[in-house]
Amino acid sequence: MQNLTLIVDTRYSAVLGIVFGQKADWSDVAMTALMSLIGILFLVEMVSLWAGVKLTRAITGAVHELYEGTSHVREGDFGYRIPVKGKDQIAELAGSFNTMTENLGLLIVVAKEKERLESELAIARDVQSNLFPKDVPFTRSLELKGVCSPARVVSGDYYDFMSLPGESLAFAIGDVAGKGISAALLMATIQSTMRTQLSSANGTPASGLHAAKMVSLLNRQLFATTSPEKYATFYFAIYDEQRHTLSYTNAGHLAPILLRGNDLEMLDSTGTVVGAFPTAIYEEKTISLEKGDILVAYTDGIVEPENVYGEMFGEDRLKDLVVKYSRADSAELIARTMEAVKQWTGAGELQDDMTMVVARRL
Repeated sequence: MQNLTLIVDTRYSAVLGIVFGQKADWSDVAMTALMSLIGILFLVEMVSLWAGVKLTRAITGAVHELYEGTSHVREGDFGYRIPVKGKDQIAELAGSFNTMTENLGLLIVVAKEKERLESELAIARDVQSNLFPKDVPFTRSLELKGVCSPARVVSGDYYDFMSLPGESLAFAIGDVAGKGISAALLMATIQSTMRTQLSSANGTPASGLHAAKMVSLLNRQLFATTSPEKYATFYFAIYDEQRHTLSYTNAGHLAPILLRGNDLEMLDSTGTVVGAFPTAIYEEKTISLEKGDILVAYTDGIVEPENVYGEMFGEDRLKDLVVKYSRADSAELIARTMEAVKQWTGAGELQDDMTMVVARRL
């Protein structure tokens, strides 16, 4: 048997006439236009299919890159970056993710640095707390009490009690310029210097020690070993147990209050601050302490805090509290004063370090 192939060549209209009946009268031009339209629609469909496939791959690829990026971030790899391709919204999303991971990395670094600083501050606080006197030197006729309440973790305020031969003693209070670690370090330097001086004078009676001379030496040492902007106000006193006298030098510190009966006296400054001028001259004064006398020394954190109207607590209010609680023990006097200052400011945090030293003649 032989296979034969039949090829028919006819017009579109004839084919359509057979399909739709004799009623359809299709011209060659119309048929050509129709077939062209069908071809165009087919091409559009193919282009749409290609664009859809490409868009789908782009979206799924971007989602996969985001998934990979989040996996790296979850594992702590904040240095991973998603490749940014093109300038469309998907590229912007990838860029935003890279910016986010970069910022997260910086935040982690800052958080770790903050944690390290807080740890160092905690250590500094513990060290400084050990610098403040734990025990008061014994003396038969003078009672001492001191409290420091820092505004921050560490304080720039200073107070110290030091024993001398013959049941005499020395005490000091100071306020270092500035706050934080640098102020605390200068405070430690002051304490070390004063204790070294008293140790070198071991065996010397209180009557043979001179407050002005010791403060002058402290001033020169601080000027030589610290930067020019570092200085401190300083009040240093030596109590002679045998004579019941108090010899003091006030280097630019706030004037302590002496309460004798119902009379108040201010022990004014006898020189400028320590650490600022190497040739500063300091004077020394001596007063007798009678039974019942109360000496209150303090830093500016007691009198300078302001209320919501910008009014300072002030020296007059402090004097009223000293008179009011003069018959209470020294610890209550200090506690009542600091509580009054906090209530005056109305703030949860202290505006400045608050330090008070109370010396009471028994």
